[in-house]
Amino acid sequence: MSADQEAQEDELLALASIYDEEEFRRAESEKEGEIHLCLELPPHFKLIVDGQDSTEHHVSFLPPLVLSFEFPAEYPSAAPPLFTISSKWLTRVQITALCRRLDELWEENQGNVVLFTWMQFLKEETLEFLGIQSPLKIQSAESEPDADAAAEKGKAQGLDPRAVQEVDAASDILTLLLDFDEAQQQKVFDGKVFCCGICYSEKLGSDSLLFKECRHVYCKACVKEYFEIQIRDGKVQCLNCPEPKCMSMAAPSQVKLLVGEDEFARYDRLLLQSSLDLMADVVYCPRMSCCMAVMVEPDSTMGICPACRYAFCTLCKRSYHGLSHCIATGEDTTLDHKTSHNDPDMRTERSLESLSDDELRSLRDEYISASEEGKKFLEKRFGRRVIQKAVEESFSTDWLKDNCKQCPCCGTNIQKVHGCNKMTCSSCQKYFCWICLGALSRVNPYSHFNNPSSPCYNQLFQGMAMEDEEGFGSDEEN
Repeated sequence: MSADQEAQEDELLALASIYDEEEFRRAESEKEGEIHLCLELPPHFKLIVDGQDSTEHHVSFLPPLVLSFEFPAEYPSAAPPLFTISSKWLTRVQITALCRRLDELWEENQGNVVLFTWMQFLKEETLEFLGIQSPLKIQSAESEPDADAAAEKGKAQGLDPRAVQEVDAASDILTLLLDFDEAQQQKVFDGKVFCCGICYSEKLGSDSLLFKECRHVYCKACVKEYFEIQIRDGKVQCLNCPEPKCMSMAAPSQVKLLVGEDEFARYDRLLLQSSLDLMADVVYCPRMSCCMAVMVEPDSTMGICPACRYAFCTLCKRSYHGLSHCIATGEDTTLDHKTSHNDPDMRTERSLESLSDDELRSLRDEYISASEEGKKFLEKRFGRRVIQKAVEESFSTDWLKDNCKQCPCCGTNIQKVHGCNKMTCSSCQKYFCWICLGALSRVNPYSHFNNPSSPCYNQLFQGMAMEDEEGFGSDEEN
């Protein structure tokens, strides 16, 4: 074995011992291989794609530079390695500058092995050498010239043929870069150890779930059970982070990763239905055999089902009747809008939904205190159905105000019938204190009542003493 061959073999063995297989790949039969070099990006690094909206994207990793090499017989004594440099995000002009810098490094180290020196330069000094700073502007594939034009332009600019830009004209460069960054971040996450905020066990990231918006981490076993319970109860809008007061939602892909096929199908169906229910321009076909979601034009009361072609009124849900009287609007629901709203005897009639609580209460009190003739007059003027609903809704509003409290998280009215002061909202399933209406920890909700600095310290069972005494008394009497 010649001295050059021995030096080549020693260099390849040394590189294989320093770098793993993802970074250094040696061909088995020949004196050649590939080196994949991921650059170390500074914190909060951003990129912008040229030719698109100027939206900045935060990335922590970019696809590696690939240095492909082959040893000639005279390396390292008289000839440098043959090489190419390829990249998905650098321009050919930038890659050409790197190729020429590698040539300079060979000239400085001629007669010695040089691969390690090249690798250190590419990995640690590329950004500074090319003057790359955040935000990095990436040239989109759409703005790239075709292959022939690029070759002609390359000759004119003196581009190095060893500089290769790996850009497929049919690919989306932004998607490619963001997908690589996400995969690398997931790889880093999988190798770390995290403490689950529910079971307090230490788990690897590969056995944990990260809520992307808030960055809270819980083990997959705990989150899986939590998701399955919520889906079984039909509360698909509550698949958020278990951290108290945190509203970060789990992505559908994360739900699909944890729950079974049947649970995910139910989740997907209920999520779509709940989303449609929140849309003001969506109603459902009233035919029991159909129930298809129907889009309704603004300011229109006609819906046409796309499945069964049934045309119906969106108010009364019967066959569409055009401008004819609709039974859902009640009788005498409008009066002359020229009358004065301030005059109680000439009040303008409006739809019941537009009346405030004070106006409902005023109409109720006026009707209840009126004489029989006055009641008939009000019923004739406003409509008996409107008067009846005003009275009912006003009493309902007063009862809710006197007997219920609103959930601090979603605003749902909650009535406390019995039990302690740790409450669970029937709508969003959040824990809260009945006394101060503060949100409670999902992990340990009772710590609010056990903390001496809390305003509700030792008041978990406040208000239950009388209930217990009355209960015991009734038992003795029975």
